[in-house]
Amino acid sequence: MNWPANGPHLHIPEPCTRPGDGADFSGFAIPPAGSVPRPAIDADPAAMRALAFDLIRVLDENHRAVGEWNPHLTDETLVAGLRAMLLTRAYDSRMMRAQRQGKTSFYMKSTGEEAVAVAAAMALNSQDMCFPTYRQQGLLVARDWSLVEMMNQVYSNSHDRLKGRQMPVFYSSREAGFFSISGNLGTQFSQAVGWAMASASESDPRIAAAWIGEGATAEGDFHHALTFASVYQAPVILNVVNNQWAISSFSGIAGGERATFASRGIGHGIPSLRVDGNDFLAVHAVTDWAAKRARMGLGPTLIELFTYRAEGHSTSDDPTRYRPNTDTATWPLGDPIARLSDHLASRGCWSAAMHTELEREVKEVVDAAGRESESFGTLKEGSRLPASSIFEDVYKIMPPHLRDQLAESGL
Repeated sequence: MNWPANGPHLHIPEPCTRPGDGADFSGFAIPPAGSVPRPAIDADPAAMRALAFDLIRVLDENHRAVGEWNPHLTDETLVAGLRAMLLTRAYDSRMMRAQRQGKTSFYMKSTGEEAVAVAAAMALNSQDMCFPTYRQQGLLVARDWSLVEMMNQVYSNSHDRLKGRQMPVFYSSREAGFFSISGNLGTQFSQAVGWAMASASESDPRIAAAWIGEGATAEGDFHHALTFASVYQAPVILNVVNNQWAISSFSGIAGGERATFASRGIGHGIPSLRVDGNDFLAVHAVTDWAAKRARMGLGPTLIELFTYRAEGHSTSDDPTRYRPNTDTATWPLGDPIARLSDHLASRGCWSAAMHTELEREVKEVVDAAGRESESFGTLKEGSRLPASSIFEDVYKIMPPHLRDQLAESGL
């Protein structure tokens, strides 16, 4: 049969640049800072459809905070945010080196995405429950969780609270309101919505917040979560971190060519916002807006955080094999740490010398934590949990067949 030349065909999304090419971000529409209006907390989702396609920005090219989304944070709050982002980056750097030294098998950095987690953590209440994916270690840092505890988990050493049963960087902390990270992508959304529904059913004032990458929006859990969140008006913030790349495939594979990821919430009747993820003030403002809405009983919000994965997906990845290696330097929204530092300087309360001193301080904090954690062992050497611990924590009361196996093992 002769098919018409202009008939149906299979479209395979392809990135606009390849390794060896120069980075090209000309296709991204970046509106002026302060140009996007801020709706009332109780506004009808139908009246804010444009926010799913625009880009909420607060910091302008002169490092000033402008527009209706300006959260008007104090100098002290902004310095605390800068410190938490610098501490997260210093922690990442040390743990990356540790992996290269064979002290752990795996690591994932959040370089360039620190504002996504830190600003959100500071806008939420400390009792709110977070359901993160694996690049939100800044949540724990901003909530003052122990770096030593985090390192112990990465090393799976004798003081690892999770007893070596999770992959490195798959943290878990009930005390810090940080739900166990899972390698099954997208599950965080369903879990967060279920937790939020339970919280609301008990008139608990706490809300939930979850994070996934843009690639995980192609998973069924994403759509299931949005349906339940919308139908039951769950008090939850659903964050999609669009950092342009999955492990080696670009956002177009998940549908990013056709529409923004934020726009997927419109059909569910969920307020859907798209925000500059490298703008600390914008991320804080949008999270605060969504949190207040949830606490008023007005249901969920979907937020797309438009950012860029500055480095590889993990220590097992080489991004130069699938994207230009100049991408980070030419990313039009800059670096979140540099932008917040410049903003503080524009307010007259910060200087290059103060920034350098803060970098030195956080490095010392991380190095001290590293020395303590490594004294408890690493993957390469030192103390480890006894092999018999594999039988523990499976059941509240160990059943006879496990007791028999433990006895037979001689452990």
